[in-house]
Amino acid sequence: MKILNFNSGHLQRRMGIWDGDLKQAQVMDVTDLAGADFMSVWDWLQQRTSAEAQAQLSGAARFPLAEVTFNSPVARPGKVLAAPINYKLHIEEMRNNGQSYGHIITDIRKAGIFLKASSSVVGASQGVAQRFLDRRTDHEIELCVVIGRLANCVSKEEALSYVAGYCLGLDMTIRGPEDRSFRKSIDSYTVLGPWVVTADEGIDPTQVEIQIDVNGQMRQHSSTSDMVMNVAELIEFASTFYTLEPGDVLMTGTPQGVGPVRPGDVMLAKGSGLGEMTVHVRAA
Repeated sequence: MKILNFNSGHLQRRMGIWDGDLKQAQVMDVTDLAGADFMSVWDWLQQRTSAEAQAQLSGAARFPLAEVTFNSPVARPGKVLAAPINYKLHIEEMRNNGQSYGHIITDIRKAGIFLKASSSVVGASQGVAQRFLDRRTDHEIELCVVIGRLANCVSKEEALSYVAGYCLGLDMTIRGPEDRSFRKSIDSYTVLGPWVVTADEGIDPTQVEIQIDVNGQMRQHSSTSDMVMNVAELIEFASTFYTLEPGDVLMTGTPQGVGPVRPGDVMLAKGSGLGEMTVHVRAA
């Protein structure tokens, strides 16, 4: 299923489910039934068989998908973890673009996983409020992983069993001399959405195509098969340093093709099996 946080009319920040098997594209409002945040809905689903869940969802209020706006499906993660330089061609790109300010790194295991402020998280409909317009801000599209249960020092063989689901993410990045965590933690510089596709839908995180277009022009297009460290390896690596908690979000790195955006630009992010989200850039 697809779990989302949405607005519709006077209703604000409701939790919904869109079952891709429905004949019509409708969002079922499950807030009163399953809770007001991602993990409560996830736990509610885990405690029921598919038939039991569908039976209880039969009476849920429904809204046409075209009439809802998207907040971040995970409203305020406990941690947002992010993987740097996890695509080989992106390493070469950053070496040569003149925007690295001495931050050149070539080995993710030496660089480590860094953290972004959870206050930077927004949904697609909220858009990116760009700050420091005299400096360059780049888009970075990524596959994101939502953790479903406590993970500490887990092996890569078991890592995917700790995943609740997957979504798209934009790791917006202002270029400059500051530490990357600082530059990437500006309000609205972490866009998640449009929903979380639950792990039981069978997405193979090693074979997801991701793409971002800016103003109708393709900027980034790659497959997660090109990652240096795949999702299972990233979870193993991250969990040796951090305890991963339910609702934490892991951003898995961006491929080559990162480029600048300016107020007025429109980004369209896509992922195979993950849907797509339109994100507007404005001045803060």
